[in-house]
Amino acid sequence: MRLTFLGKGGSNRDGCPTLYATDQGSYVAVGWQTDDPDVFEIPHLLLGFAEPGYFIGAPLTDTGRGTFQLTGRPITDPDTLEQMTMETYETAIEVPRMERTYFGTPADY
Repeated sequence: MRLTFLGKGGSNRDGCPTLYATDQGSYVAVGWQTDDPDVFEIPHLLLGFAEPGYFIGAPLTDTGRGTFQLTGRPITDPDTLEQMTMETYETAIEVPRMERTYFGTPADY
């Protein structure tokens, strides 16, 4: 899997977490591990790095402290992991890249 860097931020250490686009039509997010091994956490601002017209297609749970919790497929492939920089308390997951098709309904005036 080849990664394209999209953006990073939300930490005072090397700018992690990070969002990447993949050559497989998905996203890879680097974020914080939680007490639940199936749950992963990213800062709200990471969503702003998604490509125009696309979004992270995974359910997001707002923690109320500027982060979302979500789940995805853990990245374990050594070649993919080599393309990223992570702290020991971080992990990487693959999530769907979905095309935005709804842009809201205009208000009646």
